[in-house]
Amino acid sequence: MMELLPQALTDGILLGGIYITIAIAFSLTYGVMHVIDFAVGEWIMFGAFTGYYLNKWTGLDPFLFLPVIFVLYFGVGYVIQPVIHRVLSGTKGNPFLMGLVFTFGLAIMFRGLALTAFGFYSNSIPSAFSEGSFNLEPLGLTVTIPTVRLVGLAYALGITLILHYLLKKTNFGLGVRALAQHKDAAGLMGVNSKRTGSYVYGIYVGISAMTGVLLGCILSIGAQMGNEYTIFAFFVVVLAGMGYLAGVPWAALLLGLVQSIFMIYFNPSHTLLAVFAILYIILLISPRGLFGKGV
Repeated sequence: MMELLPQALTDGILLGGIYITIAIAFSLTYGVMHVIDFAVGEWIMFGAFTGYYLNKWTGLDPFLFLPVIFVLYFGVGYVIQPVIHRVLSGTKGNPFLMGLVFTFGLAIMFRGLALTAFGFYSNSIPSAFSEGSFNLEPLGLTVTIPTVRLVGLAYALGITLILHYLLKKTNFGLGVRALAQHKDAAGLMGVNSKRTGSYVYGIYVGISAMTGVLLGCILSIGAQMGNEYTIFAFFVVVLAGMGYLAGVPWAALLLGLVQSIFMIYFNPSHTLLAVFAILYIILLISPRGLFGKGV
């Protein structure tokens, strides 16, 4: 079985790369809005089905639609964020808890709509990248890398670099970082928290929807797929440290490795059990996440 280890590690890294894009935008939204969005999996699911039907209607490769899907779901997120902001700002009790309840309700509603519209059946999104693969046997490794997973890793790196540039090199990013550190002080410095929050939530929803298309090409899509990816996003963000973006890539890669190893060596149905056992043990040791720098 040890001969399968290089393949398991490679698959885990490639899968973890895609989880980076789910969790990094999720973590960014938490840093600005201070709410955990339990609808993240449903945004992934809607994006996947949008790519599926665009491919079905036009016959074009789903990767060509990624910019269109981002713009479409950016607009959806931009419109919905003020509603979430109003719910949080109008709450006299615990706004954090209210944010959890509200987004959990959104997730249930979206899942119900998806089951009504798309049914219970699973599908996959065909792509030209799904057919090819790279073999590393000439390098002495019994490893096969599907082209679509390599494209997914390149996508994850691209999104991460773009977000890093946006946050570190632009005035918009400066405002986002100021809001994440101290909302009231940022407001006094001229940062419009409502508008910036809408932009951030729109970016997060757009990235999540694009990632859904990638996951549909690599794995499968279904109306109930969102719940699993919500759990994975929550795992990565908490493990990295709430609001600590630099820890997200490492936590996402760890999740990908755990999932890949369990799919090859153990029972795949026990993956979630392993994921939360790891999370529980690490949080016992470091309650602020893997690097001790989270909220």
